[in-house]
Amino acid sequence: MEEFLFRFTSLLFVVDPWGAIPAFLVMTAGDSLARRRMTAVKATLIASLVLMAFALGGSALLKMLGISMPAFRIAGGVVLFLVAFDMIRAQRPTQESPGEIEEGRVKEDVAITPLAIPMLAGPASLGTVILLAGQAGTAAEIAGVYLAIILVSLVSLAVLLFAVSFFHRLGSSGINVLSRILGLLLTAIAVQFIIDGLADAGFAVRGR
Repeated sequence: MEEFLFRFTSLLFVVDPWGAIPAFLVMTAGDSLARRRMTAVKATLIASLVLMAFALGGSALLKMLGISMPAFRIAGGVVLFLVAFDMIRAQRPTQESPGEIEEGRVKEDVAITPLAIPMLAGPASLGTVILLAGQAGTAAEIAGVYLAIILVSLVSLAVLLFAVSFFHRLGSSGINVLSRILGLLLTAIAVQFIIDGLADAGFAVRGR
């Protein structure tokens, strides 16, 4: 259970669906309630499928490129640390740019891009599932990674479905406060990834 909670929280914090609320509302402004819900469902479904695909084939891709898992864990930890630092500052430059938001606002269908990719399934999220899948050694642990992806997708769907209510209740300031709290927790997770990578490479003692 402890390992599963670590996988779930790691992925949830890096996906950060709450931080996507303002962009989601901008890109779906003027849509009917039914269409906004359909956009949320489609975006989270596509994001979950992409994350599962990288969890399944990520390790094989690293082997093809000659990248060791310890090296990728260290690199992934550094990337997560940068993402967490942006979250602490209530920014999301690693997820989507203002240009992508504006492009999404005028597109007919924004579910695939930029909502699913890169807002929900961005580089940091894809790297995280590769790391988590690479750490899973048993069938139960691998199943736990996929279950974590499914649960994070469901949480993301709920957040987007109730985005209007969240925004009205929390406001921009409330969302920024929540993002900073999650960013602080993600910082610790990122450091743990780096420690694990160093331990696997023989440079540190694993402690968790």
